[in-house]
Amino acid sequence: MGLLDGKVALVTGAGGGIGREIALAMALAGAEVVVNDVGASLSGLGETSATPGEQTRAIIEQRGGRAVVDTGSVAEWDAAQAMVATALDAFGRLDVVVNNAGILRDQIFHKMTPEEWLSVINVHLNGSFFVSRAAAETFRKQGSGAYVHMTSTSGLIGNIGQANYSAAKLGIAALSKSIALDMGRFGVRSNCIAPFAWSRMTSSIPAETPEQKARVAKLQAMGPEKNAPLAVFLASDAAAHVTGQIFAARHNELFVFNHPRPVRGVHRGEGWTPETIAEHGMPALSGHLAPLDRSPDVFSWDPV
Repeated sequence: MGLLDGKVALVTGAGGGIGREIALAMALAGAEVVVNDVGASLSGLGETSATPGEQTRAIIEQRGGRAVVDTGSVAEWDAAQAMVATALDAFGRLDVVVNNAGILRDQIFHKMTPEEWLSVINVHLNGSFFVSRAAAETFRKQGSGAYVHMTSTSGLIGNIGQANYSAAKLGIAALSKSIALDMGRFGVRSNCIAPFAWSRMTSSIPAETPEQKARVAKLQAMGPEKNAPLAVFLASDAAAHVTGQIFAARHNELFVFNHPRPVRGVHRGEGWTPETIAEHGMPALSGHLAPLDRSPDVFSWDPV
């Protein structure tokens, strides 16, 4: 018996990398899978192809599972509706949505173009909303459902040259929490994973200096398959008590992230002026200011 026996999963961006590994793992756990992948380049530009999704489907079927392919874009409302319809038509139900599809258009902030901003926001953040919203009515009616969204430490902590990606990924964490709050009464759960893996999405990381080369070497040791067990667990009934959370999988480690909360307060009965904030307020708060970290700064130790 698999953890996902009898369930149907829709996995976006499942033509390669982390998405493919999640789709394969969910199929091995007993799920029937809708393999969504538009077949575009990492930047989302150029010709599209059904080949990546078909390759994932073929592997699932070779292993005795069942899958269908969908090539719609998550960034289009109608295409997201069609993905859910594909699941219902092919398998009669839908139990799991994995929002994994993504592109990169990295650029330093002061050079970022509107197109670079919008293209990433449309796929990551709008796409996660569109696909989640498309499945919401089905989940509500059946009184169950699980969302697994891919966020990133680039958004949760920060990174250089990724204002578009970071904003989208932090937005996804907030979207997941809102879904958990709004749909918990219908038996629907929503959680995030911040994955660590060497894949198409990380292959653009610079590897010029010795430090950069060392970091890339560590990433290359972390295969995308390392994230799949956590996704399967969160999609399963074994995680019925887990919702509204943010996790990370890094090689053989699992992490749970905290959520922003007030860490220090200061009160002044007569209120504040800019001058009194400078003289009294900020000195009282300054010991608790968050450092300007990047993801590599926080996760600087070797994965185990």
